[in-house]
Amino acid sequence: MKLLNRINLNLSTSRPIKIIQFGEGNFLRAFVDFALHVLNRDTEFDGSVAIIQPIPNGLVDLLESQNGLYTLLQKGITKGEIIDKQDIIDVIEKCINPYQDLTEFEQLAKLNTLEFVFSNTTEAGIRYDEKDTYDGNPPHTFPGKLTVLLHKRFEHFNGDLSKGLTIIPCELINNNADELKQCILSYASLWSLGDGFTDWINKANHFHNTLVDRIVPGYPKNEVDTLQKQLGYEDKLIVSAESFFLWVIEGDEVLKKKLPFDKTAIKVKFVDSIQPYRTRKVRILNGIHTSMVPFCYLHGLRTVKESIDDDFTSQFIKGMMHTEIIPSIDMDKNELEGYAEEVFDRFRNPFIVHKLESIALNSISKFKVRVLPSLLSYFEKYQQLPSYSSLALASLIVFYRGTFQGQNLPVQDAPEILDFFENAWKNFDDDQLVSAVLSNESFWDKDLTKIDGLVRLVSQMVGVIKNQGVKNAFNQFIS
Repeated sequence: MKLLNRINLNLSTSRPIKIIQFGEGNFLRAFVDFALHVLNRDTEFDGSVAIIQPIPNGLVDLLESQNGLYTLLQKGITKGEIIDKQDIIDVIEKCINPYQDLTEFEQLAKLNTLEFVFSNTTEAGIRYDEKDTYDGNPPHTFPGKLTVLLHKRFEHFNGDLSKGLTIIPCELINNNADELKQCILSYASLWSLGDGFTDWINKANHFHNTLVDRIVPGYPKNEVDTLQKQLGYEDKLIVSAESFFLWVIEGDEVLKKKLPFDKTAIKVKFVDSIQPYRTRKVRILNGIHTSMVPFCYLHGLRTVKESIDDDFTSQFIKGMMHTEIIPSIDMDKNELEGYAEEVFDRFRNPFIVHKLESIALNSISKFKVRVLPSLLSYFEKYQQLPSYSSLALASLIVFYRGTFQGQNLPVQDAPEILDFFENAWKNFDDDQLVSAVLSNESFWDKDLTKIDGLVRLVSQMVGVIKNQGVKNAFNQFIS
């Protein structure tokens, strides 16, 4: 079977590189790169992507072996109509691992055609680290790498204001572009890059906050052999996604003309503020996703659909949604209930196998962004601890033990977080363990032990979960 690449498909199209993209994972390829593919196909946009691998280990070598090509599968049900599409996405022109080729990475800064930066480095990616260095070959943080790239561009074009970039991050944190810009300005100060560079960042570059909404299970491992026979070629980077697509970007008419999505069929909204969309989506869809991973995995389930179909775990999911998450949000309740039902329909998508382990990456930072706001809002509003959210937190702590009932768990996070939990589980009893976790402000940006009764409740839940399982904990503390 022939390998998917431009030679075997007789694709000779080469477009100017207009986009630098930090990240090559499933989501970016099924969301941003898909959107750019449609933009090229349906408009006169005519741009390609240079992908930067943001961490030492990644997929750029595999992408390079396929000349940046891969197959996107979109499956779902929209208004009763079955959607089942297959597209070869061809927007990726160049793939760079800056840890292996720093010079090629820095050369991108000199491109006349460059206009945009897109990124998705997970919630943990946009961060400032005062220990990062300009000559870190490359800096280890994503904002550090971008600062270097922008500074090289500033120097190469002698501060030309027309050579600034439009920067559109897709990380799921509030005000993602504002946070990214602040990190860049902090690095400019830390590394003494000069007032001229700072002024150029502020005047020549444009940062746009965003919200992204699409469920992307990723590589369809269990059905890949059948799929490749149907496709007629070997593709090691097939990515599957639901048919639903929504991208909300804070931007004006100028940005709308640069990215003419209004001339396509995909749903991209340019708005004055993303906040209403963000609150609804992050707390409901992402909040439930992140909450179900440890709870349902500890119960023995492995996919989102299994979790929503199972009588017991669906009781937990729906109970948390309707009794804690929605009541904690100050928006129209009918609109929130309607969105929640739409989310449940998306979770039940029979065409998508979304593994819980694929959502588990960086669950601590995800819990902080996606679930903790509902827990805190509920407590403030009703002056009582939310049982479902507390049980989700207890399940998360047990999940980060790394093993449960003799099985290894798919815990994936930063080394310092994994080390913290390993030491805590070895050296503390349940009360000490939960106190250490909840008081760790590097996790939550606040000391959660100050919430009256939370340590006691969560430590009791942890004890029951680890000894008797999540079902007994649910029966004891909720039902």
